[in-house]
Amino acid sequence: MASDIDFVKFIVDQIGHFESIRYKKMFGEYAIYCKDKVVALVCDNQLFVKPTNAGRSFIGNVVEAPAYPGAKPSFLIEDQLDDRDWLNKLIELTEHELPEPKPKKKSSK
Repeated sequence: MASDIDFVKFIVDQIGHFESIRYKKMFGEYAIYCKDKVVALVCDNQLFVKPTNAGRSFIGNVVEAPAYPGAKPSFLIEDQLDDRDWLNKLIELTEHELPEPKPKKKSSK
């Protein structure tokens, strides 16, 4: 089941204090970017945050699940979706720990 765009917009609004938050539709679901890094996925109207050591320490009792069949486990965020400050801190910690995106190769056309 594809995610509802209203849910995606809600999540982006919750973490919207970052100037560079955006989302992109991918295969019927959504990737959430912060400073051009994929920090989370929204699949089946659930928020999955990329796992990092800082995020694990911040969350404490982590629930991990794959965002889609065959995916690596991510942090499944359920109870804290309405806590804007908590989500912002988690996304900030996650973005900070993730590596910079690899430069895109130029087209040979």
